[in-house]
Amino acid sequence: MSVTYTAVLPFQDQTVEFVTGLLEAERVRRGTRKGTRKLTSREQAVLVLRWFADATRVAQLIVDHGIKKSTGYDYLHEGIRVLAEQAPNGLHNVLLAAKLAGYGHVIVDGTLIETDRVRTPGPTTGVDLWWSGKHHHHGGNIQVVSAPDDGWILWVSDVRPGREHDTTAARAHNIDDALDDFGGIGGTTFGDLGYEGLQGTVAVPFKTPKGGTLTDDQKKHNRIHNALRAVGERANALLKHVKALRNVSLDPWKIGLIAKAALVLIHTEHRRTT
Repeated sequence: MSVTYTAVLPFQDQTVEFVTGLLEAERVRRGTRKGTRKLTSREQAVLVLRWFADATRVAQLIVDHGIKKSTGYDYLHEGIRVLAEQAPNGLHNVLLAAKLAGYGHVIVDGTLIETDRVRTPGPTTGVDLWWSGKHHHHGGNIQVVSAPDDGWILWVSDVRPGREHDTTAARAHNIDDALDDFGGIGGTTFGDLGYEGLQGTVAVPFKTPKGGTLTDDQKKHNRIHNALRAVGERANALLKHVKALRNVSLDPWKIGLIAKAALVLIHTEHRRTT
């Protein structure tokens, strides 16, 4: 015999209403007739938010809402998409808004969103497309730009395969061009040595030479740099506070959409963008 229980979503009413409104607008856009869907827009919003908040298995969501498997996945993917469409799109505009908000610098960092999907051959023989040698796990590389004061998330990129270096991923998304423009209006971007290939665009710490040591001035520079950059780690923590991003079992190429949707939920929940 199954046991039912009551649970509370870890989202404020404003966030639930926001997602409900997006889903209702999507039904209007599609011309969906009233009464033709198993769940109301609000019930679908609850399904989507449960998945994001607790990484609730789709199989469980299907049982709880009394819907078919295909319907459950359709509802979830629709929710991810309409949320992701609300995410800040152009990094140039985000950085301009950051400058207008008084930020003299921003922080860029890459994070791996783990996935348990099956292996996929990469362009190099013997190297899996989604395998990250750095993290020793399959996953997707997401680039995150954050504010300097408290590590607030300003923007997230689409996904790149986990095998790619941060510099490669940044170039693939033309992040370097946007950061160059940010530098042109007096802004600075801090990053770790993963962005060593973008020196001149991203300020990185000094790298200890092979077989050598850093000078005292270089060590001092690194201490200051690392203190300024470390704030950006909070952005990754905020993003992964959304449990759906701790391990994605959907198509890895969907990770970017999921990250953007999570960003919108975080911005809505805290009523803050910059």
